[in-house]
Amino acid sequence: MAIARQVLCLSAFLSLPLARAEPIRYSVAEEAESGSLVGKLAEDAGLTPPQLSARRARLLSEDGRQHLRLEPGSGRLLVAGRLDREQLCAHSDTCMLPFELLLSDPLQFFRVEVTVDDINDHSPVFPKDRVTFKILETTDPGSLFPLEVARDLDIGSNTIQAYSISPNSEYFSVSYGSRSEDGKYLDLVLEKPLDREEHAEMSFNIIAEDGGFPPRSGSTQVKIIILDVNDNAPTFKPQVYIAKVLENMPEGTVVLTVLATDKDAGVNGDLSYELSEAEGQKDPKFLIDPRTGEIKLTKPLDFEAAHIHELTARATDGGGLSAICKVLVEVVDVNDNAPELAVSSFSSPLPENTAPGTVVALFTVRDRDSGANGKISCALDDQLFFSLRPAYKNYYELVTVSALDREHTAQYVLRVTAADAGSPPLTSTHTFTVDISDVNDNAPVFNQTSYTMYVRENNVPSVLVGAVSAADADEGLNAKVTYSLAPGPAAERPSCSCISVNSENGHVFVLRPLDYERLKHIEVTVSASDAGSPPLRANVTVRLVVLDENDNAPLVLYPAQDSSPASSELVPVAAQAGYLITKVVAVDADSAQNSWLSYHLLRATEPGLFSVAVQSGEVRLKRPVTERDSVKHKLLVLVTDNGKPPLSATAALSALLLKDFSDVRLPHSSPPADEHGDSLTTSLIISLVFVSLLFLVSSAVFVARKVCKSKELKAAHVLYGADNLQSGLADAAAAGTLPRAYCYEISLTTGSANSEFQFLKPILPSLPAQPCATGQGPEQHEQHFPCVPVSTEDTAPDNAGTLSAGQFNTLSFN
Repeated sequence: MAIARQVLCLSAFLSLPLARAEPIRYSVAEEAESGSLVGKLAEDAGLTPPQLSARRARLLSEDGRQHLRLEPGSGRLLVAGRLDREQLCAHSDTCMLPFELLLSDPLQFFRVEVTVDDINDHSPVFPKDRVTFKILETTDPGSLFPLEVARDLDIGSNTIQAYSISPNSEYFSVSYGSRSEDGKYLDLVLEKPLDREEHAEMSFNIIAEDGGFPPRSGSTQVKIIILDVNDNAPTFKPQVYIAKVLENMPEGTVVLTVLATDKDAGVNGDLSYELSEAEGQKDPKFLIDPRTGEIKLTKPLDFEAAHIHELTARATDGGGLSAICKVLVEVVDVNDNAPELAVSSFSSPLPENTAPGTVVALFTVRDRDSGANGKISCALDDQLFFSLRPAYKNYYELVTVSALDREHTAQYVLRVTAADAGSPPLTSTHTFTVDISDVNDNAPVFNQTSYTMYVRENNVPSVLVGAVSAADADEGLNAKVTYSLAPGPAAERPSCSCISVNSENGHVFVLRPLDYERLKHIEVTVSASDAGSPPLRANVTVRLVVLDENDNAPLVLYPAQDSSPASSELVPVAAQAGYLITKVVAVDADSAQNSWLSYHLLRATEPGLFSVAVQSGEVRLKRPVTERDSVKHKLLVLVTDNGKPPLSATAALSALLLKDFSDVRLPHSSPPADEHGDSLTTSLIISLVFVSLLFLVSSAVFVARKVCKSKELKAAHVLYGADNLQSGLADAAAAGTLPRAYCYEISLTTGSANSEFQFLKPILPSLPAQPCATGQGPEQHEQHFPCVPVSTEDTAPDNAGTLSAGQFNTLSFN
């Protein structure tokens, strides 16, 4: 079968960049065999067969049916299956199959139109195989008896061209043609008068012949019954009835009523109606009442199946005369078809770094309704990241309009709504689920801006002290976080590597024991890195704080606890309860409560005479000194810290009680204890012997005088051991552990009735230990002793006053 091909190609393109300005046109005869050549589509589109394969060429039709196919290897357009023009296009004068050639990478359209040429494959068909006429024998020649025209589904020259009678009849002929008001007509014409007595009945065939090659024909049998006189045939006014019916009207709806009249009376004037539909209607949609001529629907009509229905109504009187009229039923479109959406291409998932303007999907929409009911508009629910863009005719593109972020939204569910312009409008929706694939665009983020961890000193090696944690908003390898110690600047790099970080879980370990007294804290930088390409990282500062343990016992600073003899503190026998003797000074290398010290009197020669302040370590008299108390007392003070368990140290010290020193003389200028210890010891021994002898002589005088003068007060005498006095003074001067030094000048006189302390302002803030020299009056004897350092917190008895910080004090007994 010959195939005609016509190609119209324009060299210019319209403003639409994706589609060809004019379609490529071909023609093919109906009933062409499958595989028949329609045209060289690739060549006519300016493409090569390899380009068709590379750009994934395909054919898209509006109704979704593939009547044609594209041969990839050659680029030829071939017939895919049987083409029946009458089935595809019904009675249309032209039958065209439109479709698009779609190319990808880049996206491009070619509009192709294939015209299906008619061939003479259908014969004429009469609505009825047999027609009977009852004609009065008095009927005048030239009378017309209308017949229903035959139908031929072909068009043009292949449709009906002529009617004839076979066998030829001398009484009848056929007349056919077209009238403006009712279209084509076919009449049986009476050529000569009838004679019922000669021929009561006659039969012949009316043949309809088309103009095809070879021609096809169809026939109907006509039977003529000759009746006696019935000279008035029924008549219709008008000859054409037109009705409009909504396509959604239910079964039984009255379309219209035809009406014929007959001037005869009686049986010859009684009319009956019958209805016939066009050829090919196997399932009648209309029914006529034979008595009233009322035409009703037997089923709902469908505008999309047929816009108009052509019917023929016949009225026959009792005498056999009849008349016909044409009934045209126009189906009014109702918006009963929702838009249809067909997806041509769809890309998912999309990388989150996809550039705006990327085409995600291509789809087409159509509506089988007509007019406003078939006008379609498309809308996208969410247009923040995506939008719709018209591409070509009824094609639309779904494109990105802004940057995507998988960490914010990993999946987009986009609803495209297609709505027609009907009233009310009908809509249809299609959902595009667009998944977003991950790109390594997020660095790990720690859950804290910095970390502080604690470990107790003397820890076991490789102890777990805490963990750092970082999260990556990406997924997969881009979210896999590993930890490491980041090298810091050389100036800040720690001297030892005592911290380790687990690369998988971020656990922080201390690798060796730490000493709080040497290292109180350390700072390192931990880095978290993902497994992306390239990897991203983040740093955080980890501060390791070492917690103190009670691993240091108190250290006594004063009195010194070396191998030398314990120092001796001088206590006047007249001192009252609460008199400050000395102060034990100790420190603890630990911190916080482990360094809180408390002092307790552990042992003493006379426990009831002394007390120790728990918090300050001050050693005071607990009661006044009595004559029964021994001269020298030894004390052992326990110093305890507040740790758990507590650690402690002891401080040993001694105290000397002073009295009756009126005859004791010390050199006016004594060398420092640390340089002239031997000569001072000798002087003290001689002084002690001399005082002892003087005491024996004075005892008798004292007893006699006391009897005479009971109110006379005896001068205070300082009694002390020569050995211990010198060593005690020397130790006190050499210790140098008290916060400040004070110089006391002790003057002993006789004949005075009272004793008092006199406080003098210092000449200098502090002076080294040196002998204190005083003048000698005619009636007083003064004893001179070395300067003794005393704590600023010492408190004198009530009758002696108090000593202020930064002063030199002169102690006088009058």
